[in-house]
Amino acid sequence: MEAVFLIFVFVLAIFLGFELISKVPSTLHTPLMSGSNAISGITLIGALASLKSDNVQVAVILGTLAVALATVNVVGGYAVTNRMLEMFKKKDGGAK
Repeated sequence: MEAVFLIFVFVLAIFLGFELISKVPSTLHTPLMSGSNAISGITLIGALASLKSDNVQVAVILGTLAVALATVNVVGGYAVTNRMLEMFKKKDGGAK
């Protein structure tokens, strides 16, 4: 693909992502965040699949970087989601 087309798609994705996220109400933030963590899990699979490329050295470097960043995103996202869900649980009134 031509670089101009790829840059266009990238800029369009940034604009669309910003517009969508800015319109999300706070009550839907936690479920949507969990969904985006699942999408990052798909990124992990795509990074592992990129290892079958003809250019092995570049594929290993980019695949390793993608796996590392997606793993940080998945683990951190689920940790934050879990912490947010803990805020909605009822607190015990000191009962044992």
